[in-house]
Amino acid sequence: MTISFDSSAVGSAHIGVVGLAVMGANIARNFANNGHTVAVYNRTTAKTEAFMEEFGSTGSFVPAESIEEFVSSLERPRRALIMVQAGAGTDAVIQQLADAMDEGDIIIDGGNALYTDTIRREAEMSQRGINFLGAGISGGEEGALNGPSIMPGGPAESWEALGPLLESVAAKVDGTPCVTHIGPDGAGHFVKMVHNGIEYADMQVIGEAYQLLRYAANMEPAEIAEVFKTWNAGDLDSYLIEITAEVLSQVDAATGKPLVDVIVDSAGQKGTGRWTVKAALDLGIPTTGIGEAVFARALSGAREQRNATIGSLPSGELSTLETLNIDKDQFVEDVRRALYASKLVAYAQGFDEIKAGSDEYGWDVDPRDLATIWRGGCIIRAKFLNRIRQAYDSDPALPSLLLDPYFKGELTELIDSWRRIVVIATQLGQPVPVFASSLSYYDSLRAERLPAALIQGQRDYFGAHTYKRVDRDGSFHTLWSGDRSEVEA
Repeated sequence: MTISFDSSAVGSAHIGVVGLAVMGANIARNFANNGHTVAVYNRTTAKTEAFMEEFGSTGSFVPAESIEEFVSSLERPRRALIMVQAGAGTDAVIQQLADAMDEGDIIIDGGNALYTDTIRREAEMSQRGINFLGAGISGGEEGALNGPSIMPGGPAESWEALGPLLESVAAKVDGTPCVTHIGPDGAGHFVKMVHNGIEYADMQVIGEAYQLLRYAANMEPAEIAEVFKTWNAGDLDSYLIEITAEVLSQVDAATGKPLVDVIVDSAGQKGTGRWTVKAALDLGIPTTGIGEAVFARALSGAREQRNATIGSLPSGELSTLETLNIDKDQFVEDVRRALYASKLVAYAQGFDEIKAGSDEYGWDVDPRDLATIWRGGCIIRAKFLNRIRQAYDSDPALPSLLLDPYFKGELTELIDSWRRIVVIATQLGQPVPVFASSLSYYDSLRAERLPAALIQGQRDYFGAHTYKRVDRDGSFHTLWSGDRSEVEA
C-alpha cells in the first residue's frame, strides 16, 4: 500500500503515534479501537505502509510520510506519543516533533526512558513552550493492544487534554482506569522503573520456588504447573503466577520435552532493573530483594564462568528432603509461603524507593494511586494490590508496608515457613538469593541492634569519621592513636 497524504486530514487526528514496532502499532490500534482517529508515522515509510496494509481497515488512521505531515494531521493541542527505542533515537524524534509543533502542544515519550533523561527533556521542551510527558506503559504487547497500565509524569496542565484519551485505552479494574497523573517531569518514568524492579524480584522468587520444587522435591514441570494453578487461586493470585503455570505446562513440539527444559537458563534484561538498583543506592534505600534479582540474572548470563565451576567447586555435605525427613506436601506449602513473604518484601522495598524518589525530587507521588493503577494491565498486577491500597488508605504515612496490620498478620503466618525454606535450601545446596536476602532484610528491620555500631567504630578508628552516642547528643571521636580518650567532634 502506498501512502498518499490527504490534505483534508489536516487537524483530524485526536492523537498520533510515532514508531510502529509491535508496541507502537498495538497502542495505535488500541486508540483506534476506542473510537479515536490516530495519526501514524514511522521513520521507515515501509513500516507505515505495512501497518496500513494490515490494520488500516480496522480503525480510523491517518498515515504520514514525514514528521511535518504527521504533525499537521493532529488536532490542537497536538498530542504525539513516541514509541521508539530509548536513547539517542528518542532525542532525535523529540527535536523533530518540537521543530514542527507550536506552543502548548504535547509530546509523550511512552518508552522505557531513564527518568533523569525525562527530567532533562521536560526542562528543554518547557523552554520552548511545549509540554513534555514521560509515560511508563506496562503490559507488554497484549496490554498495549487491550489495555495497559499507564504512568504519565509531566506538566499537570497537560493532563486535562491528555487524560481522557489515556483513560479510554488503559486497563479497567472495577470500572477504574489504570492510569493517573503521577507527578511532575520524571515521576512517571521513575515509577515505571521501580515497577520493573519489583517485576524482576517477583519473577526471581517465582523462579526460586520452581527451583526448589523441581530439584529438591523432584517434581516434573507439568506437576509444578498444577501447583502454581492452585496457588493462583489464593493469596498469590497474579498475572506472573498465572503465566508461570502456562509456561510450565508447555511441551516442546520438536523434542517432546517440557519447554522449560530446552530453554537456555540465561535470563536477559533491558536495564530497568539495574536502573532501579542504581537509583536505590543513590537514594540510600535498601532494595535488597530487587538487587539480588538483578544479580541473579547477571549470574545466569555468566555461562563461561558457570560452566567452568559446575562439578568443580566443593559443595560440602548436602542433604535431601528424605534424609531430612521432610514431608513433601508440607515442603510445597512452605515454599508457597516463602514466595509470598519474599514477594511482600519486594513490594515494600519498591514503595520505599518510590517514596524516597518522590521526596528527593518533590513529586508528591501518592502510593494509593500506584496500588490502584497496578491492579490491571501491568506485569506485576496481583490481587493483593487491593490490600496495599487499603494499607495506604488507612495510613498514607505508613513507615513500611510490612507494618500494616493486615500484612503483619500475614507475616505472622508466613515467617516460620520462610525460615524453614531458607535453612532447608542451604542444606540442599539450592540457591535462593531473594528468599534469603529478603529474610535478612526483614530480620534487620526488626533487630533491636545492628552491627553498624561496630562499623562506625571501625570508621572512626581508620578515618576519624566520628560516631554518635545513644546517651547524649553530638558527634564524637576517640583518639585511637593517642590516649584513647573521647573528644566531641
